[in-house]
Order: sequence, then structure tokens, then C-alpha cells
Amino acid sequence: MAFLQSSCIVLTTTPHHHTSPSSESFSANPSHFFTHPNRTHRLQVSCNSSEKQTPQGKLDRRNMLLGLGGLYGASNLASSPHGNAAPIKPPELNKCGEARDVASGDLLDVNCCPPLTDTIIDYKLPNFTKLRVRPPAHKVNKEYLAKFEEAIRRMKALDKSDPTDPRGFMQQANIHCAYCNGAYDQVGYPNIDIQVHESWLFFPFHRWYLYFYERILGELIDDPTFALPFWNWDNPKGMQMPKIFDTESSPLYNKNRNQANRPPTLIDLGFSGASDDLQVVVNNLTIMYSEMIRSVNSTLDFMGQPYIAGQLPRPGMGSSERGSHIAAHVFVGDPRNKYSEDMGNFYSAGRDTLFYSHHANVDRMWSIWKTLKTDVPKEINNPDYLNASFLFYDEKKRLVRVKVADSLDYKKMGYEYEKVDIPWLNYKPSKKAAKSKIRKIPSDAKKAEELFPITLNKTVRVLVNKSAKGQADEVLVLEDIETDTTKFIKFDVFVNDEDDEANELDRAEYAGTFAQVPHKTKAKKGKSTISLKLTELYEDIDIADDDTVVLTIIPRSNGGDVTIGGIKIIPSPTKSA
Repeated sequence: MAFLQSSCIVLTTTPHHHTSPSSESFSANPSHFFTHPNRTHRLQVSCNSSEKQTPQGKLDRRNMLLGLGGLYGASNLASSPHGNAAPIKPPELNKCGEARDVASGDLLDVNCCPPLTDTIIDYKLPNFTKLRVRPPAHKVNKEYLAKFEEAIRRMKALDKSDPTDPRGFMQQANIHCAYCNGAYDQVGYPNIDIQVHESWLFFPFHRWYLYFYERILGELIDDPTFALPFWNWDNPKGMQMPKIFDTESSPLYNKNRNQANRPPTLIDLGFSGASDDLQVVVNNLTIMYSEMIRSVNSTLDFMGQPYIAGQLPRPGMGSSERGSHIAAHVFVGDPRNKYSEDMGNFYSAGRDTLFYSHHANVDRMWSIWKTLKTDVPKEINNPDYLNASFLFYDEKKRLVRVKVADSLDYKKMGYEYEKVDIPWLNYKPSKKAAKSKIRKIPSDAKKAEELFPITLNKTVRVLVNKSAKGQADEVLVLEDIETDTTKFIKFDVFVNDEDDEANELDRAEYAGTFAQVPHKTKAKKGKSTISLKLTELYEDIDIADDDTVVLTIIPRSNGGDVTIGGIKIIPSPTKSA
């Protein structure tokens, strides 16, 4: 594939903050760390005949490595049998390091590192005779709610009775922190983070995370049929924080939420600023249809870009991750807190019980997407994806290794989702009554080659040449989107937008969005590329024989911290996975 991008990074072997803290460090900073006596020892693994147990592997320290970044470079390497490709390996827990705030670099008052054990088991899914059914949170009955609250109450009690129990509430919350805020390096690649967001690992990692969280809750109340509720934010009936999470006396309640967004405030998945509830609902439905169907041209457009060992993190988000997923995080996060805790920052998101119900619906989106009747393949067959692996503690407190390949069929993992209406499934924007041909090119619109790269500190209009005239099968590519990873970023894209109604997304001209939640990376800058399918949009606006379109890019949040390197329209690439 063309557009291969690569960069060489020279690293030294000087110890950095990921080196395990010494016993003196624990004594000096007791508020930051639990004591782990064997933190500085290499993990030892024993074997028995009943279950396979293997070592995690030895850290291969090198002075130089090849860092591969960018949408097309990553795709090329991951698919090439001759490339230096390898699946992401599970982290070395005894090399877990500090978690710091993404903006200031401040050491966070939390230890994300899990307790250690001498044994790792390759996890095998049980044979489930009955599926657990995950219900929509806004429809649960009193009996279910009492059971859910008791399970969370017991999980939180472990924080006091045994803070090192991996099933405890804070230990479970810290899983997200460790995998997302720089506590783990890639095995064999010191100083390169493991990051489970903004790549093809996003869906499978969180599916496994919820799987064990759910089974731990069931174990604590001795009910193997217990299933997490999902926050049904894609349905108008569920477009507010579920009320079961908003009772202050309940263990499900979290004071670290945006008080302005408590029920009955509707979630605005597009951060459009619309004040009318009906407009918010139709915007939300339009966004869901766009990120699930209309703007998705390939498997990776939805799933996220390839991410392999030795590659810099954050190669690119899929449409669902950068859309509704991020919107819910930011909607719930508390702006009164320094780091928008809890849901507004990856390190603290797992401290909010609502996080797990939010991600249950994110997981549900993956399950729905795989059933949609589109021409986009629904599976990734690349071994570097299938063999990527993570470490979790199961409900029996055993440290287990899991693979992406074993998470592809959620029913084999023993659960399903209660059937509810999917109102966005056919929620196509209305076609324009007249063909869309910009009557007068806006005076501030310039040709792409004259404008980019550009900082998005204001609304931008740009003339972009099409690859073919009229209703061609095309994709819009926004290249080298460089962002400050410490900020919430969001912008929307429109094609031939004559009305210029920024708060209305339920229009044929709406092409898609880009967004990110603040998170930690070594360098505070990240680059990614997104593509948006235009084929259906062209049909809805009827561009006749035009060979040029006007793109409007509207910054919604922190546009001054976004630079877009380039923009182009190309023929739709092959849709194979």
C-alpha cells in the first residue's frame, strides 16, 4: 500500500519512571503506593499438569528501534509477511510504573499497578449452558437493582478489608489506569507505552475488561447469572444518565460527575450545543447512523487502525470510539475537578460505576455492527490482531492471559444483550430538496494546497478536488491530525454546507467527526489520520457532475490544539479486512 510512513527513534537504556519504585520510594510516598515486596524481582512462573502456565518473556532492551506511525504505514507493516510485525504482548507487571497527569506531569495520587503473583494461566473460556443477559439500565427492576447494588457494595468493601485483592473496586478501576496512562511499556520496547485506545485493540480489550468485572460481581454475590446493565444512550429513552446511578445513597452513585448533566439532561453525543431537546435527539440519532454505517468504508474505519509491537501508540481511532464513546466520557466527567475525574480522564474513569455500563453499550455497538448488512467485512483476520494479548485477574483471583481471538464472539463468552429498539438503524438524513451546488463559493474558502497544514482555531472552509466527477465512490481523508493529547478535542466535518447551521447535525451534508479524551503519552502530541466515506452523502446531496466540493470543518472543543496536515478525496480503497 502507498503512503508508508516511518520514523527512527533513538532511545537510551537509562532508567525512567517506569522502573519499579524501590522500597524507600514506597516509604517516602505511602499515599501513592501500596507495598509490593516483590515489585523489584522478575516474575517467576511455575507449571502444573492441569493448566498451561508460561513466562511472560524477557525484556529485550535495545538502543535503537524502528517506530512506525501513521494510518497507512501501520496498515502496511501489519499486513506484510516481510515486515517486523508482531502482536502486542501482555505487560510485565513487575515493571509497572507511575501514572501521571497528562497535562502537568504531576504524579497522580493513585497506584495503578496490580498485585503480583508467581503464576500466569492461559485462560480458556468455560462452556456456558445459559447466557447472562445484559439489560438496558433504564429498564431494570427493583430485584435486579438490589442485586447490582449489593455486588458493588461488596466489591467496594474489599478496598478496606484487603486493598491488594485484585477483585476490589479500586483494583478493578486501576486496570484502566495502568493500560491507558503510561504505567506499562511494551515488552521489548522500553519507553514505548502500551495503549489500548485509538487502535484495533480498543473493542477487544474493553470486552475482556467487562467480562472479568462482570464475573467478579457475580462471584461476590454467588450468582453466576448476573450481568451488567448497559447505558442505552443510542435510544431516546436512554439518552440521559440512568437514574439508578443518580441516587446519592446508592453504591452506584459517584459525586465526581458533571452536576449540570444529571438526569433529566440529555446527552449531546455531538457536543453540538443545541438547546432544544428534540434537536439533541435527532442529532444523536444522526451521529449513530453516521458512525455505524454512513461514514464507514472499511473494517479499520470502524475498528481502529493496526497497532503492533514496537509501534508508537495511538495510530488511529475507529468511528465509534472517536464518536459516541468519547462523548459519554466527557458528558459525565466532572469539570470541577482538576483532571475532569472521574469519567473525563482515562486514569480515573473506572472509579465510576457508570463507566462499566457505558462500555457495555460500546461493546453492544460492536456486536450490532457485525450484524449490519453492508459491504464492509466485519472481521480482521490479521494474526497480529488475533494474537494480541492482555493480563487480567479472574473471579478466583488468578492472573490470566487472554487473546483478542477469543473475544470475537461475545456469546461464547457467556452473555448477550436484551433486545431493544435501534431507532438509528435507518435514520438517514433527509435528502436535499434541490441538488446541492454551492451557489456562491464562500469568500473565505481556499484551495486545500494553499491552506494546509492548518491550526483549527476557527471554522475552516476549503475547496477540495474530487477524484472523479459527480456521485463517485469516494473517501475523505484528513491526514496527520496532530493533537495535544492532554486536551478534550472535537471537530465536525460537513460537505457543501449551504445552511451553515452548526447546531444541526441531522443534515445530508454532515460527514462525520473526530474526538479524543485526554490521556497520557510520553510526548504530549499525537498524530492520526481518519477517513470518512462520502458515497451515501453524495447521493443525499446530489452533487451532479461537480469535480470540486467545499468542506467545512467546525471546531467544537480546543481547536487551537489541533493541526491538520492535509486533506484529500480519493477513490474508496479496497474494503478487505
